[in-house]
Amino acid sequence: QVQLVESGGGLVQAGGSLRLSCAASGRTFHSYTMGWFRQAPGKEREFVAVIDYNDEITYSSDSEPGRFGISRDNAKNTVYLQMNSLKPEDTAVYYCAASTAFYSDVSYYTVSSVYNYWGQGTQVTVSS
Repeated sequence: QVQLVESGGGLVQAGGSLRLSCAASGRTFHSYTMGWFRQAPGKEREFVAVIDYNDEITYSSDSEPGRFGISRDNAKNTVYLQMNSLKPEDTAVYYCAASTAFYSDVSYYTVSSVYNYWGQGTQVTVSS
């Protein structure tokens, strides 16, 4: 069993930055592909970013290069989501998730059903 705990959310003005953290329990963190999702009120949960277990492949849904970046520190059992140039539409609860599945195509990890473990979420609010 893996427990995931997110932190780093809060209230930020548009144009600002936040770095979310997700700390994982257990000794097998290095074998999980980690993803970030978000869910805004009244909307479905959507994919944000993924980083594979080998820290070699990352992918983000954001169309603006460099706005969202995902990284991990396997020594600390932690995955991060760096968010820059935040917009009011980024307001949502952000969740991290761990997947034990192995796919060569990183696009499979954009689907929430491939993830086995989820955190409780952290609220990000961007004011205009």
